[in-house]
Amino acid sequence: MSKAQPTAQKSVVLITGASSGFGEAMAEKYNANGHPLILIARRFQKLESLAARLNQDYPIHIAEVDVSNKVSIDTFLDNLPKKLQSIGVLINNAGLALGTQAFNLANENDFETMIQTNINGLLYMTKRVLPYMLAHHKGHIVNIGSTAGNWPYGGGNVYCGTKAFVQQFSRALRSDLQGENIRVSNIEPGMAETEFSVVRFKGDQEQADNVYQGTQALEAEDIANIVYFTTSLPQHVNINTLEVMPTSQSWGPLHVVRNKDIS
Repeated sequence: MSKAQPTAQKSVVLITGASSGFGEAMAEKYNANGHPLILIARRFQKLESLAARLNQDYPIHIAEVDVSNKVSIDTFLDNLPKKLQSIGVLINNAGLALGTQAFNLANENDFETMIQTNINGLLYMTKRVLPYMLAHHKGHIVNIGSTAGNWPYGGGNVYCGTKAFVQQFSRALRSDLQGENIRVSNIEPGMAETEFSVVRFKGDQEQADNVYQGTQALEAEDIANIVYFTTSLPQHVNINTLEVMPTSQSWGPLHVVRNKDIS
């Protein structure tokens, strides 16, 4: 059996929300291509299971981290092995949607969870990892946005707002980092069949399955391939925003209420 290739030239990749879905698929993709990995999520047992399946010839560090908690992030980074501190790629993948009710009927606790994870978690992690990249004058920050940041829909309200934030923050961060040789990309998936809808419907598998019924949605591996491609381009190439939908998904007409009693 041939020996694994040395990883000296491969960037250390930090993936948040790595325990399932896009994060899990990205971990598998980068590991298959010889990258040292830092995988974090709240579900440590799932991280253990994932790590056990990966090629152990390349460094893999897993940690239970809540990205919405600054202390949790700081503790994790303080205990990061020295050989993995030169983080070259940060993939801010942790995120979620909760509920599909109209704003006036939706749960405020769900609002706060989405904002804490999708916005604050992304900010906290980026703020703390960026100095590693600035010190080496090189790096790539990949934020996982959503088509929901561009195209609103009924019941999306706060979730759509958080992903619109990701888009504008990604653009502004690029401006802030002008001249630092650090790339920033925002990848915006449309309908993708992962645990996303199960989480959104709080464990109701049947309701989640109905979202994808009769369609061929994106798969986690599709997004992993796109993210890997984005970070594998030459350093002078920056993909700013990449929106991707399954072929079965597109835009619909604007909704018009036709009621003579409305003045």
